[in-house]
Amino acid sequence: MTRREVLLAAAGGVVAIGAGGAWGWRASVGSQEAYRLYQAALRAPLPQDPAAADLIRAATLAANGHNTQPWRFRVGPGTIDILPDMTRATPVVDPDDHHLFVSLGCAAENLARAGTAAGRPGVLETGADGMIRYTFTVGEPRPDALSAAIPARQSCRAVYDGRPVAPDAIEALQRAALGDGVRCVILTERSAMARLGDLVVAGNDAQMGDPAFSSELKHWLRFNPASAMRHGDGLYGAAAGSPVLPDPLGHLAFDLFVTAAGEADKYAAQMRSSAGAAIFFGAAADRASWIAVGRACQRFALTATALGLKLAFVNQPVEVARLRPDLAALAGEPGLRPDAVLRFGYGPARPFSPRRPVGAVLA
Repeated sequence: MTRREVLLAAAGGVVAIGAGGAWGWRASVGSQEAYRLYQAALRAPLPQDPAAADLIRAATLAANGHNTQPWRFRVGPGTIDILPDMTRATPVVDPDDHHLFVSLGCAAENLARAGTAAGRPGVLETGADGMIRYTFTVGEPRPDALSAAIPARQSCRAVYDGRPVAPDAIEALQRAALGDGVRCVILTERSAMARLGDLVVAGNDAQMGDPAFSSELKHWLRFNPASAMRHGDGLYGAAAGSPVLPDPLGHLAFDLFVTAAGEADKYAAQMRSSAGAAIFFGAAADRASWIAVGRACQRFALTATALGLKLAFVNQPVEVARLRPDLAALAGEPGLRPDAVLRFGYGPARPFSPRRPVGAVLA
């Protein structure tokens, strides 16, 4: 499941144009403290006797493309279904809905992990149409490190510090990604990472040259806390290290300052700073396999979080179809379609992305 942070270089000059005074500025962008409280409520620990809504809240904290949260949840007696929400598809970056179903898999993994941890253990089943059903019972709570990592996991689109990750941690990440026919190739050797960085930049160049891609991306951008909380979705600029701006200035700054060259430089620096990357391959090019990849990506991400690592998707070589063969060859899996790429390493803390309330995602 892909997110793009906004590069707002020189935005300070734009900000100076008609900020409207301190009061007007605060009214238009909202309060960072209000956003912190909003996030704390979303990521609060599960209660001792959780309802289905509590488990769904944990599921919605999963990784997903552009933070569109393309899911609906339907509650039945002892069941929670996860359904695709096609109104939240991103047809330019994800024309076959691949990322959408990977995102559903990420949510399903969170749901099952939270259920087991909170005393609602169960099983996940995936239908051919991409619907996922979690059938659960009441049992003893069994918390573990991965369930504890659910509220803390995030896609950290920052420059990391370049430190290598210990071999035992790499092995733990590799084990986490196994299951349901998913293959995961982890790259740490610097020449391989450099080649991967070139593919990421090539994908970025292709996407940034497409006006439809930029328009779709811009639709999901949230430039300030007020906008992020109002929508409850999308790519929150502060989470990517961008300055807080009123919406009109944010859109103007995006149009003026976000360029293919600037984005390429940013991604190149991020890749150079990363300790490694993981490339995921599903068993087939179908919805059930994409969901399995999403579950594997989420286990990988929760394991990385539990180990104190940061991570972020860099899916450009997956999204630009002509680059997929080169990415598969780099991973030593020629002929397979790659499904996701995650870079990882040690990096800074950033604000969390927004989420919609449970009531807004119920079917």
